Amino acid sequence: MRKSNNQKLMGSMVIVQNDNVEKALRTFKKKILESGKLIELKEKEFYEKPTTKRRRTKNQQIRRAQKKRESESLPKKMY
Repeated sequence: MRKSNNQKLMGSMVIVQNDNVEKALRTFKKKILESGKLIELKEKEFYEKPTTKRRRTKNQQIRRAQKKRESESLPKKMY
């Protein structure tokens, strides 16, 4: 089977050592979260209309800007 250049086939593999499946599962979940595959899968689970997608991304941008502004501002006076 041939895949086009724009499709990536990357697998995530975790080795179970000393029958410690719980630790291997934790490391696997951490790898998946860091790679962003879980978020991508959740986004593609249902169809999202372009207008709702734009609204969601705009709200995310606003929240990110507010968070950045709050972190850069001076702390409140404590007296």
